[in-house]
Amino acid sequence: MSGIGPVESVDSPEVDGSYEVIGGDAPRLTDRWHTLSPRARRTALAAGAVAVAATGAVLLPPRTRADPAPPLPWPANVTEWRYIGLAQTTDSPTTTGFFRFAVTVDSGPPVTVRVIGAAFDGLTAQAVPEPVFTVRVGATHRVTVQISVSDCSGLPLNADLAFLDVTLRNTRAIQHHSFIFGSNYSKDLSQLLHRACDTTNARPGPRPSGSAGSQNVDRG
Repeated sequence: MSGIGPVESVDSPEVDGSYEVIGGDAPRLTDRWHTLSPRARRTALAAGAVAVAATGAVLLPPRTRADPAPPLPWPANVTEWRYIGLAQTTDSPTTTGFFRFAVTVDSGPPVTVRVIGAAFDGLTAQAVPEPVFTVRVGATHRVTVQISVSDCSGLPLNADLAFLDVTLRNTRAIQHHSFIFGSNYSKDLSQLLHRACDTTNARPGPRPSGSAGSQNVDRG
């Protein structure tokens, strides 16, 4: 038949004296792995482990941060005063009284206290013997407050809802605060006011005329 020559094999390794690969695959990874030396294999395994660890670190969720600590309390919110009664004193002047209190701090850092006033103008107040004292959390501090009458003018002799003015300080703030007490403190404070100011507030009587012991005679 014309136009038909001899058939050549397509996988013949030799074409014009050279080798040609038709449709051949690249060497497989397993084939390459077997051709590596033991040292090269160990190096490759170590590099792979580092890569896996780095990938895992990126994929892990970030650690949750701890909740911030609650703010320190205001000293006026955690300090409590309780009236105990009159202090036992001797030879105290009629214009001065001594009153006993128990002071506690419920939470937070210690609170430093100073008594600065006692309800009304004309009264002075301070803690004795130490004007400034510190109360620790959970401890009860018993304190004596000395109240003196310095001016009777305008003072109500019957104190109702009497209170103490104090300064409170902890590591968060310094606050001015008034503690109001019940009827027992008001009654004891009223006794001091009456003792100091009753004679001062009394209206003087008419002055007698002439010398003492003499009599005026109307001779008509």
